[in-house]
Amino acid sequence: MTTYSTETIQDALLESRERFLIAIETLPDEALIEAGVVGQASIADLMAAMTTAEAELVTGLMQIDQGKKPMKLLDSLKRPFTIRPAVDRDLDPIFDDFLRVRRQLETWVEEFSNKALNDPKKYKWLNGKTLGLIIARLSYENENKYVPFVERFAHAYDNR
Repeated sequence: MTTYSTETIQDALLESRERFLIAIETLPDEALIEAGVVGQASIADLMAAMTTAEAELVTGLMQIDQGKKPMKLLDSLKRPFTIRPAVDRDLDPIFDDFLRVRRQLETWVEEFSNKALNDPKKYKWLNGKTLGLIIARLSYENENKYVPFVERFAHAYDNR
């Protein structure tokens, strides 16, 4: 069983985000909105979807910290991660939100002790899963699943 700490989670968050940003750093804006990175989704669509998932996680962490049951977060855990088109959104706000929500997540992770992150009995409504596992799955593990798609797309785009 993986043991989570504030430090290891924050390191993993930084590592996955750095890898994603390195993959897209040479791409022009038009490449970020081009379909076909994952199915018909663009990089912008993927960024918006990951941001939405992480924003729900941040809200859930805030509610947990307040002693509340994070209903929306629990509902999101029951649904598969989906990438919807980021229609009617400019690239700049998508990118800004992508960075801002991750910074908020990094800050909220600090609010939980290593014991709280690893105790499968602490939050009964997580059904035996640890809070650290939930954070990992909804953030850096999710991002790491899609980075290879982004890297392949960026490589192919650069070689056109």
